[in-house]
Amino acid sequence: MKKLLLAGAIALSGLSNAQMTKGAWVISGNTGLGFNNITTTTKVGDKSIDIPKTNTFSVTPSVGYFIIDKLAVGIDLGYVNTRTTYERSKNTDTSFSIIPTGTYYFTNSSKIVPFLGAGIGYVSNTTKIRSRDNNVIPNTLIVLDQSSTIDGLAWKVKGGITYMAAQHLGINLGVSYDQFSHKDTFMNQEVKSRFKTFGVNVGFSYFITGKVQKSDK
Repeated sequence: MKKLLLAGAIALSGLSNAQMTKGAWVISGNTGLGFNNITTTTKVGDKSIDIPKTNTFSVTPSVGYFIIDKLAVGIDLGYVNTRTTYERSKNTDTSFSIIPTGTYYFTNSSKIVPFLGAGIGYVSNTTKIRSRDNNVIPNTLIVLDQSSTIDGLAWKVKGGITYMAAQHLGINLGVSYDQFSHKDTFMNQEVKSRFKTFGVNVGFSYFITGKVQKSDK
């Protein structure tokens, strides 16, 4: 009886390892839901300007393929939407990212699997500003809409744990840090901007057993 229970425990604890072997796929979807915090630093010439931190919403779907046991390479797609309201203006920042990444899973005899990942790729950020002013012409409300788009290189690091709730389904809890840099010239001055995002993210991962693993059985 004891041997049977021990064998069952070993089989259950090994479910996470079985889904993270060469030839398997992992599909993930994580969201920040207001936990992310963005800091923007703009440098004009020798002067730096820090814009106040803003809470935001983000969604990061991804897909990866295990090229070897425990190591998956793939693509992280990102969507971040930030809204900031001032007295007479409303700013909306929307960014989309495509970042190739590598993620390593530290599999063990537990259903809780730590992971670390990193990647570098491309981000496009659009800023829309809608301002209202009645001081230019007395008793007349003027509404101005402005929009601009910038893009550039981005990199990210991430880490956390995946809890294997079922044979193929894991629940993720992790943190991530993204940085997006942009450089431009305005009125003969070099303007450098950096967008930094730190997030606490929750989500899921679905593991699909690959042909390589099936053929070994």
